Parts: sequence; C-alpha cells; structure tokens
Amino acid sequence: MKQVGILISGRGSNMVALLDAMGAGKVPARCALVVSNKPSAPGLERASERGVPTAVINHKDFPTREAHDRKILEAFREAGIEILCLAGYMRLLSPVLVEAYRNRILNIHPALLPSYTGLHAQRQALEAGVRFSGCSVHFVDEHLDHGPVILQAAVPVLPGDTEESLSSRILKYEHRLYPEALQLLCQDRVSIREGRAEIDLPLSDYRALLKGLIDLGDEE
Repeated sequence: MKQVGILISGRGSNMVALLDAMGAGKVPARCALVVSNKPSAPGLERASERGVPTAVINHKDFPTREAHDRKILEAFREAGIEILCLAGYMRLLSPVLVEAYRNRILNIHPALLPSYTGLHAQRQALEAGVRFSGCSVHFVDEHLDHGPVILQAAVPVLPGDTEESLSSRILKYEHRLYPEALQLLCQDRVSIREGRAEIDLPLSDYRALLKGLIDLGDEE
C-alpha cells in the first residue's frame, strides 16, 4: 500500500473524501500524516477522528516559503510518505517540495483546467458565460494550478446558477474525482509522456470511469 500525506489549510472536505476512500479499501493506500499550515484548520480534528496522525507546521513561524517547505518535507519523509495530496491547501509549493515529490503531488481545482486558475474559479466561469464547468485533478508543479491533468469531471452551468450553487454542485464531483485519480496513481496506471498524463486502462474501463464523472444537470 502506498503511504500518502495530505496538506490542508481549512475544513478538509476533499481530505475526508480521500480518507474515507482509503479506509473503505477503494484506494490501495494509507494516509500516514495530515499536515496543516493553520493551527485552527477544522480538518485536523476530522483527520484525528479517523485515527490519522496530524501535525501543524505554521508558515508564520518560518522566514521563507522554502524554509517552511523544508520542515514539511522533513515531516513527510519521517512518516515514509510516497504521494502528496493537496486538499484545500492555500499555499503555492516551492521547488523544495515539488522536486522531492515530482509527479507524485496531486491537487484538485474547481474548474476545467487550464481555464480559470486561482481563486474564485466558479465565479470566473459564470462571468465568462461558459455552459460547462467542473473540476480537475492534476500533478503539481512550480506554477499555480498548473501541471499535467489526470482526470476531470464536467458539471453544467444551469440557468440561475450563483457562485454558491455552482460551487456546491462541483464539490460533489470533487469528492468523486479525487479518490478516482489517487486510485489510478496508486495502481501505477498514470505516467507522464511529453508533458501529459496518460492513463493505462482498457478503453471500456476508461469509458465506464468517465460516465460517473459527467453531470447531465438532472441531479437534485
């Protein structure tokens, strides 16, 4: 089983989705450590309730981003972490972490990348007038919301949608998408070729996977 580390800054709802998928045996991995840069992050308690070790490494205690990341790297190495997952972690990683876990760091973003990076992605989608939005799991590199995309879920923008309603509907698919992507990585079914993530699945299995990641707008 792969040893997974999770970085959070807040409530950790995607962290919970990952932990529950691992706990249920859907993802062949174990979360060995959850780290937050904020002592008040509600996700810390949610992880502890599931028996997962936690640590607070407050970025305010370090002079630079690199110094902070070196401390995080030290904690993850001590825990034997092989894969990192960002779950609402609100800091850009420095090369210290990116290089140490190159092509082994995942992030989920509430938009169909490469569109609408950064904050308020759902608001950006509404302002652009797109008909579909969604979420993306991608490998993390040194740039914001950038790196090879592994999986995406498509969610329609419905008449009368607000940022809140669209965000809520996308979040349901985030909780489906992230465990699926982590499962593929843990099963060594994802590889990087010419800067793109390729998934090693039979076409029939890939189609079945996609069917669960497309919202046709008829869910309550």
